[in-house]
Amino acid sequence: MTDPSAYSYPSPLEGYENLEPLSDERNEDGKSLKNPQHGILSKAYSEFPDPLSKGREGGFDVHIYHFQSNPEQAAYAKALWERIRREFPELRIYTFFDRPIGPHPVAMFEVNLFTPAQFGAFVPWLVINRGPLSALVHPNTVASEDERNHTQRATWLGDRIPLDLRLFKLMAAAQKKKEEEEEEEEEEEAEKAKLEKL
Repeated sequence: MTDPSAYSYPSPLEGYENLEPLSDERNEDGKSLKNPQHGILSKAYSEFPDPLSKGREGGFDVHIYHFQSNPEQAAYAKALWERIRREFPELRIYTFFDRPIGPHPVAMFEVNLFTPAQFGAFVPWLVINRGPLSALVHPNTVASEDERNHTQRATWLGDRIPLDLRLFKLMAAAQKKKEEEEEEEEEEEAEKAKLEKL
């Protein structure tokens, strides 16, 4: 379980402060509210918002899980993997793993989504076609936020499958150690350069 208090969150109204209050006026259906129209669509229709990756790794990963010891699930997952490769050839689709890998405690395959249009087409399609399988949809931001991206920012289709979060902690510790070593080297180089000038 993710502790929401472990993270900070920007205001959802950032950039929309000090505007006139919204009205409670209803649309013709009598239920939904009328929103002020300004003739401009949100940029989120055409590009992922920051801090989502717009680079090589894609803005979102979708991990589709199956229990490798369940022959029916494994067969369904393999067929779904093939269908996705045929119906969505523009998406990046990885190897069909028949065993746990990384923080994923059961077998899975991964699909990367690079644009809001891909996300908008693929995720609703997967909601209908995932069958008995669970899927983790998580954003890609910066490497130092991998654990948060797989937990607090993640969305699940179907039952949640607990991830092995230990891997993220080990990666964070290794990254911190590497940064400290690089900082030490820079300090030593600076000290050495200073002594050479004397």
